[in-house]
Amino acid sequence: MALPSWQDKKYGGKIRAALWLESVVGVGNIFTKTQLRQAFPQDTQIDRRVRDLRDHGWQIDTNRDDPSLNQDEQRYVSKGAEVWLPGQARVPRHKNSLTAAQRTKIMQGDNFLCRSCGIGGGEPYSDGIELAQLNVARREVRLSDGRVEHQLVTECKRCSSGNGGRVVDLHELVSLARRLSPLEQKVFAGWAEADRRQPSLLETLWGAYRTLPEESRRAIIQIMTSGSD
Repeated sequence: MALPSWQDKKYGGKIRAALWLESVVGVGNIFTKTQLRQAFPQDTQIDRRVRDLRDHGWQIDTNRDDPSLNQDEQRYVSKGAEVWLPGQARVPRHKNSLTAAQRTKIMQGDNFLCRSCGIGGGEPYSDGIELAQLNVARREVRLSDGRVEHQLVTECKRCSSGNGGRVVDLHELVSLARRLSPLEQKVFAGWAEADRRQPSLLETLWGAYRTLPEESRRAIIQIMTSGSD
């Protein structure tokens, strides 16, 4: 079926932007903000219309997602819902429409840490390319009674772009926790309460021991096995 014209004014800005990406840009290709605005000179919100397409499954990367792009560039990666068809332009069921205050409250509850990789907002990634930017995502959670619901969670933009299919199974996690020894359960409960895992003295000692030359490692073993100091 032939695509409608992206220049047809009977469609709204979001639909026309989608048609422009399909007809003019093409999947895998780069376009600039300047080109977008030149194509839609009457729509002052056209940048936002393109961003709205992400809520319908369209992947449009910026330089935050793809460091090879310049600040003015975006890449049309893949098509989502065909929003020009009847019923396809409706707002998705799980669209994130939080207020700034609600978003801040969720991030505070997550200690301003990405709940996928653990990075904090504004911290540099290990590759040194950019600083982490946090947002609120919806994560599918399977409850202990088998019901599935979507819960809000803090994620950095890198993790949000790659974790679309992540599902948390609470029943499985609880089953694993119950298999721990009483001492291990107490340790885990402490980590959960503090929302932080501090290395134990034993782990700290082991980490230091592994850095020792062979002669020093043998000396430690001899001391520990003989009981002398």
